[in-house]
Amino acid sequence: MTERSPMLPPERTRTLILASALLRGAVAAGLGLGSLAVLVTVLWISSPYPDSGPGGALRTAAGIWLLAHGAELLRPDTLSGVPAPVGVVPLLLVAGPVWLAHRAARDAAEPDEAGRRPSQAGVFCAVTAGYLLVVAGAAAYARGGSLRVVPETLAFPVALVVAGAAAAGVWTAAGRPFGPLPSWAPLVLQEAMARTLFRDRAEAVCRAVATGAAALLGGGALVVAVALGRNAAAAQESFLVLSGDWSGRTAVLLLAVALVPNAALWGAAYGLGPGFALGTGATATPLGLSGTPAVPDFPLLAAVPEPGAATPLNWAACAVPVVAALAVAWCVLRRAAPADGPRARAWSPRETALTTGLAALGCGALMALLTAAAGGPLGTGALGTFGPVGWLAGPAALAWTAIVGVPAALLVRLWRLREPGWAWRRDVPEETGKTPEEAGERKEKRKRAKKAAPVEPKHAATSAAPATPEPVTAPDGDAMDDDDDAGFEPYDFLPTDPWHEHEKDRHEKDLRGKGLHGKDWHGKDEREARWASLKQGSGGLMADFPAHIPAALRSDEPSAAPAADDGRSAQGAQGTQGAQGTPGATP
Repeated sequence: MTERSPMLPPERTRTLILASALLRGAVAAGLGLGSLAVLVTVLWISSPYPDSGPGGALRTAAGIWLLAHGAELLRPDTLSGVPAPVGVVPLLLVAGPVWLAHRAARDAAEPDEAGRRPSQAGVFCAVTAGYLLVVAGAAAYARGGSLRVVPETLAFPVALVVAGAAAAGVWTAAGRPFGPLPSWAPLVLQEAMARTLFRDRAEAVCRAVATGAAALLGGGALVVAVALGRNAAAAQESFLVLSGDWSGRTAVLLLAVALVPNAALWGAAYGLGPGFALGTGATATPLGLSGTPAVPDFPLLAAVPEPGAATPLNWAACAVPVVAALAVAWCVLRRAAPADGPRARAWSPRETALTTGLAALGCGALMALLTAAAGGPLGTGALGTFGPVGWLAGPAALAWTAIVGVPAALLVRLWRLREPGWAWRRDVPEETGKTPEEAGERKEKRKRAKKAAPVEPKHAATSAAPATPEPVTAPDGDAMDDDDDAGFEPYDFLPTDPWHEHEKDRHEKDLRGKGLHGKDWHGKDEREARWASLKQGSGGLMADFPAHIPAALRSDEPSAAPAADDGRSAQGAQGTQGAQGTPGATP
């Protein structure tokens, strides 16, 4: 039936695609809300003393789901009668809604079977609109519950979080391209994005920012883990006091797990220096805890340092931003001066410092955003400020990363580009700075040049008559010299070290055993003795022909013999040529 149906016009096809994207956004929001509602309902059913009916549990689930998007909640039931804000967002809960919105936009922006890709802007708007429709319905439903939503926070940051996740999904479906910019962007930025060099630098900055932020988060988590290990008894007591039944303890445990990323960011802010606020009148920094803290009873808050002056263990938390700055420098150097790359392609000191500085700026901005999301108000009085302060943690991260990272990147670059470190490398020529491919081509040309002019093997002629061997010369000396010089490449002098001295002593000992020590080094007998010694030590790898000196090194040989010897050499040469085909002949 589908194959026989007529083709739809483009306008109707576009409408169906946008409607499908709108439905995908609504389904993604419904899945996130439904899964959280199931979890809250299970905990409500298992609770021995529920405070409300199933409607109250579902309204609480809707409020917690909106809190996972960054919305601020209000608790109307307080002892003072004044609604208390709940602004601390469990960052682990944010991962679920963001991933669902991202996946919905990515699937909607994928091309169809015919390879036609829908409009990216249309898919983005449709998925975002469908998701926000469910958000508005959940906010209206949670209005009469124990956790009400502040309406102003639905536009910011809830709508911004959903739009960012949908935009990331559309970008992923397009293959994560780094450009081009839209037509309304400034021309200067469009021209810069068109350059490959600019894109490489921007990609290096983004990778360095992510690496630095990950190092800070990992270091903060380590700080919190060490502090909890020291105060494990207090954390256990707090966990047991909050609830006496297993359903309540399960809820406390799930909440603590959802707040683990927040705790890691608190530890990172503590290591950066500004620390975090424990109420309106107390601040915890590596220098100590000042003021009177207002700390609720919760297991993770057992890691808060004790009031008073700091100890060397508290100061050790400052190693976290140092490690993060070194990680940023290392990530930049992987592109600026790679250890296995050619020297000619290394970035200049100015480019390296600028890229590291931009990475430090991005790391500071990202940490300011994350630390601001990790904290928030928990009440109207002393708990009005609770957690790290973003506008202090961000500049601190920028300062640490720039002050430590930029000099480290320049020093490591200077170390990698030093002359001794690059001279021994075989894949990059020292003078020309060619790439490994060009160096390989040059080696292949040398091999082909050597193969193009082969040297014919010269078999030793043997005879049993004379006891004293006659001087033997190579056949056709001029032709042999030309052929040998074509593929000859003189070696440089070997370095003088104990190994070569040992080889020299062993060779002299061998000459003494044969009675040749102290004689002329360039004489015929000495040359034949050296050749026989080398042939014996090679294990049968050397060819069976007498030693021959190339023409390039023959200038060091003593002058030729008189004319009488020339005739004898010519006869020896003719005898050698005639004896090449006679096996068993001796010189």
